[in-house]
Amino acid sequence: MNARFDRLGILGACLRVLPGIFCAAALAAPIATWAASPGLTLPEAIHLANARAPMLKARQAGLSAAQEDAVRAGALPDPMLVVGIDNLPVTGRNAFDTRIDDMTMKKIGVRQEIPSRAKRNARRAFADRRIDEAQAQTEAERLAIRRATAEAWIAVWIAEHQLHALQALRDQAALTVRLAKARVSAGGSVNDALATQSALLEIDNRIEAARAAKVAAQAGLARWVGDVAPEVSMSAPDFGILPIPAAQLLASVDRTGALLPATAQVETAAAATDVARADKHSDWSLAASYGQRSGHRSDMIMFEVGIGLPLFARNRQDRGVSAREADYQSALATREDLRLAQSAQIRADLARWEGLKRQVALHEQSMLPLAHDRSATALAGYRAGGDLQPWLNARRDELDLHLAHAEHLGELGRSWAALAFLLPTEGQP
Repeated sequence: MNARFDRLGILGACLRVLPGIFCAAALAAPIATWAASPGLTLPEAIHLANARAPMLKARQAGLSAAQEDAVRAGALPDPMLVVGIDNLPVTGRNAFDTRIDDMTMKKIGVRQEIPSRAKRNARRAFADRRIDEAQAQTEAERLAIRRATAEAWIAVWIAEHQLHALQALRDQAALTVRLAKARVSAGGSVNDALATQSALLEIDNRIEAARAAKVAAQAGLARWVGDVAPEVSMSAPDFGILPIPAAQLLASVDRTGALLPATAQVETAAAATDVARADKHSDWSLAASYGQRSGHRSDMIMFEVGIGLPLFARNRQDRGVSAREADYQSALATREDLRLAQSAQIRADLARWEGLKRQVALHEQSMLPLAHDRSATALAGYRAGGDLQPWLNARRDELDLHLAHAEHLGELGRSWAALAFLLPTEGQP
């Protein structure tokens, strides 16, 4: 039993010796077992999510559509085939007879509309901006998927850590139950034995709640990776170190996932304004036809050139330009509002992340070791014949502290994910 107690002490002391600040919940298993534990790593989970996310496929399909539209943007309209009859009599005895009147002529020809060069160039530029917008939406979706997958993975990871910590506390509580029963056999207090059993049942209840939380977290992760109940690796990124410096995050706010589509929409609105301005330029048309007349009358050909006359620009084209300029100003204001909100969010997330780092470090460096030592000392005192109540108090405090620590670890991981997946190309698993 002394060996058993010493083992528990060593397991509890791992809070002070495991590398990094994120192994504090590893109380229930030897370090070597944790290092070799199989499971889905965070980069693997993100890779799977990127490969199977339906919304990412939808965005990519939208990008393909924009690229296809750009190929035909600015092209000339299809030519028009013209077939008809000119100067056909419709009254009198010879109505609808194509052979009577010298002027009657059966005609076939083609007509080609030619939009102005300014219009075609503006439409090409607008189509290119639509491609940029679709690319920005695709990249923003990819970042959102990575962040959501990371948060789901972290939830499972934290649940597993919590189970390990609770199991370690259960081992100590089970040892106390055996000690109390041994005392009863020697004439000790039955109330102490019942109190230790109650303490053990309380931990069992917490373990069942932690298992349920893990199953729920696995369901959330399965939404991204496809596995019904994915097990995650105990090897996690160092959530105490950002892959991108904080100063760079603040300086690159326009490149964050939230701003990428908004910036592209501003450029699209500017291109739409150019299209509206180009409507003031006149379009052209060319037509040619061949006319056949009956008898010995000569056949005829016709050439025609048409030009558009934007005579009412004030109430037509100018209105369209004003509308598109208003859309552009709206897009600018929307982007600026998003920029201010994103800058504030980054600063808030950085402050939250820094605070959580300090809290987790305080738990692991001081509070958890102290709580474990207090619980171990109280248990040793009880084994030596002392009162049980100090151990019950210490065990309850240590249990609450471990649960609070797991909660802080989860918050730290989520804060890390919120900052690590802001930019599209840097610092991503």
